[in-house]
Amino acid sequence: MCDDLTAFDEEQTLADKGLTRRTFAGLSAAGLLGACTTMPADGTAPALKETAVTVPTGDGSADAFFIHPAKGRHPAVIMWPDVAGLREAYRQMATRLAAAGYAVLVVNHYYRHAKAPLIATMSEWRTPAGQDKLKPAIATLSPANTVKDATAFVAWLDKQGAVDKRRKIGTQGYCQTGSFAVRIAAALPGRVGVAASFHGGGLVTPAADSPHQLFAKSKAAFLIAIGKNDDARAPTDKDALRAAASAAGKTAEIEVYNADHGWCTLDAPSYDKAEADRAWGRLLSFYKEL
Repeated sequence: MCDDLTAFDEEQTLADKGLTRRTFAGLSAAGLLGACTTMPADGTAPALKETAVTVPTGDGSADAFFIHPAKGRHPAVIMWPDVAGLREAYRQMATRLAAAGYAVLVVNHYYRHAKAPLIATMSEWRTPAGQDKLKPAIATLSPANTVKDATAFVAWLDKQGAVDKRRKIGTQGYCQTGSFAVRIAAALPGRVGVAASFHGGGLVTPAADSPHQLFAKSKAAFLIAIGKNDDARAPTDKDALRAAASAAGKTAEIEVYNADHGWCTLDAPSYDKAEADRAWGRLLSFYKEL
């Protein structure tokens, strides 16, 4: 499962950067990695409005972070955090996306268990305390719950003044939630125009409802960015994804990046700025079509 893969060679990854897990956690907590969420250098980034919000769902209320340009209406994006959940790293990533002209809802997909943040940084996931906090939260996830929640999130977004309902919605997931993005594109074909998965897990499974079998049910374009060590462990997945997208007649960019699992997440030990920026550029290219 993707959450288990997050620890791929973590100690070696940190050693390659001259860090230990303790020193890396300190850097993350200090917010130094947040400097990687660069804004446009020409000063064109718009003023932003951010709000902690609560979205009603069929199973209660989901806490979330909503950020968008302070003026105008904009295409909406649902951002699904990785296994460690909604936290500062994803607030920063959402801020960068909002500055590019999007109304971004970052959701706590663990809301059935607890409000965010469950843990502060990715490095905590590999600690006993982090495991104790996250494992019961992970147990609340299911494909049916993902679709139910996504339907509620889209309905909420479509009521917001900052959202341009005439344009399609984008959705992006990381690690375990990469598959969520594909799944809701199939469940909500009338609204989702782009689905992006970054170092996603569970995209190709033997199940009849495996995400790669759902392309035909969507009307979205797909961006699937695969980590090089994920590819090494499942080298045929990219081929299955490409074949399924082709058979469904969908636009799909499926690429193995020269970085390890987790490379797009700011507080991950495997964060790789160069490859993360490259993936970010491809994401914005896709979102221009919303």
